[in-house]
Amino acid sequence: MLESIRVTEKLHWPQRELSKKRLLTPEEHKLILRDESPIQDLSQCGILKDTFTTGTSSYNVLLQSKEGKKHPLQKHPSVYPKQHRKAMKSSSVPRHNERRKLKAPLPFLRNGWCCLNRQPSFFIASLAPPSSKLAHSISVAGCGIGPTSRPRGKRRSLSSLTKPKQLPPSKSYVKEGDATGRKLCILTAIKPSNVEREKIKFFKSNYSYNPQFEYASPAMSNVLAKYSQASSTFLKQAIKVMELTLQKYGSYESFELATGGSLLSRSRIWSHVRKYMMKEGCLGEIVVHVTEDLLSRASMTVMNGRPTLTINIATAREHWLEGMLRHEIGTHYLRGINNNCQPWSNWAGRRKHGLRPINPTEEGLASIHSVLFRKDPFLWRAALLYYTVYQASRMSFSELFQDIGRFVKDPNTRWDYCVRAKRGWTDTSQPGCFSKDQVYLDGILRILRYRQSIDFSLLTALGKVSYEDVERLKEFAVLENMRVPHFLQDHTRYMEHLEKIMEVNELSDKELQALVP
Repeated sequence: MLESIRVTEKLHWPQRELSKKRLLTPEEHKLILRDESPIQDLSQCGILKDTFTTGTSSYNVLLQSKEGKKHPLQKHPSVYPKQHRKAMKSSSVPRHNERRKLKAPLPFLRNGWCCLNRQPSFFIASLAPPSSKLAHSISVAGCGIGPTSRPRGKRRSLSSLTKPKQLPPSKSYVKEGDATGRKLCILTAIKPSNVEREKIKFFKSNYSYNPQFEYASPAMSNVLAKYSQASSTFLKQAIKVMELTLQKYGSYESFELATGGSLLSRSRIWSHVRKYMMKEGCLGEIVVHVTEDLLSRASMTVMNGRPTLTINIATAREHWLEGMLRHEIGTHYLRGINNNCQPWSNWAGRRKHGLRPINPTEEGLASIHSVLFRKDPFLWRAALLYYTVYQASRMSFSELFQDIGRFVKDPNTRWDYCVRAKRGWTDTSQPGCFSKDQVYLDGILRILRYRQSIDFSLLTALGKVSYEDVERLKEFAVLENMRVPHFLQDHTRYMEHLEKIMEVNELSDKELQALVP
């Protein structure tokens, strides 16, 4: 396939799907039909759009600090150099020659764009033991494979890309409703539009000012009320995890440097992402976006019908990046792809089968995978998010900022955690929180509680389901050709690392059984 990964510095999208710029030859079309890949067009599966955004992206919000800037290349009417347009005019050029040209390594182009080739995907032919070999297959994901209508004489080469024009907002952030005919999802609604201005005021006040956040499209009060109640169920465990980390490393900053390593450049990030996608057999299926304007470390969403991984370059560290990719791709993306093949791939199917909510299982599993192979798999981030939300429900913004200083010294890091916990609120001088960030630690501890009885390969193969629903859903599930991440193939090793997480964070089965009946 000639689809490619597009890597951007800022979120500007092509006016047309680049993945549809080439028609399949009759031989290729027959090959795909014969292969009968279960992967369907992602742009057509509504549940996938929703379930991707209920993963990490449910708790990640792009800031608007640079949205007023436009890239100079947006002014160009065409996104391809003239020499490439001319090269494509001749219809007598064989398709195999076109593919041969794309096999050469593509250079990084200016303004952060890179084009990566597509590879065949790997599937589990059936839900067999971890030691079984993988079957090779071809997947078509992210766009339709049929011909797309377009004006004649404007066929373009995929061998080079420059900055495309910006498209309308992501479909994944849009739901039905309001007076304009569309209703923003809650995560867009609770994104403050004046974060940078309020941050300047806060820092100038010596951290005593309580930000007054503004929202372009405020969420309804009943929706905010749903996420305004913080839990204290795992508060003791959250504090213990952070104290253990500080006992060993002295400070969070030392822990981050010692275990995370140095920050990565854009080119190194792209290199790591490409290698990981090759491990999972999904090279070419996901759009990759590297930015500085993300409140969290990364997010997986569906943008313009394509799975999109957004990575925060300010937090991309050499030893933590693969954990993030296991979180976003190995968990959220693959479970989303598998979900698309199941009888519960839409909301009607979920209601029919009585499925429990996706979270806390989805985020708990992804968070476990983030730290799975670390030397010291402390659950620091999940613990701090849980603690910060709980304290935000009882404190003002400035009080919260001072309180979490006992765990984090860096003011910018503290600011980010406080903004996450106070999202959706206008007057942050009042106690109040956005409680969804507690789902990470909640999900981790619930899964660890039942780790011995959970079939983790099946939990991934069934798609976006709770670990509590796995056993009863087996008889209704499609299990052929489900995609399971490479790190789940060695079940013994996987379970050993779960035990290490328990040990490092000083969690006991007795303790978890008391907390999670």
